Amino acid sequence: MKTFKVLGGGCRNCEVTAEAIAHAAAEAGVEIALEKVTDMAEILGYGVMSTPAVVLDGTVVHAGGVPASEQIRDWVSG
Repeated sequence: MKTFKVLGGGCRNCEVTAEAIAHAAAEAGVEIALEKVTDMAEILGYGVMSTPAVVLDGTVVHAGGVPASEQIRDWVSG
C-alpha cells in the first residue's frame, strides 16, 4: 500500500490535492493511506517551502501547487 501525505496549512489547494489523490486511487481500485499534514514544523522538516506538497512513501514528489491529474494517476498506479 502506498502512503501519501499532503502537506499544507489547510488551504483550498491542499484540500483539492487530497481529494484528487483519493479520487484517483478509488478510480484505479488501489488502496492507499492518505494523511493531511498541517504542522509547519513537520512540513519544513521535508524541506518544503511552498504548499501544497505531496509526499509519496516518504519522498517529496511535488510542491508548490495542485498537481496535474495525469501526475496523480501515475503516482497511484506506478
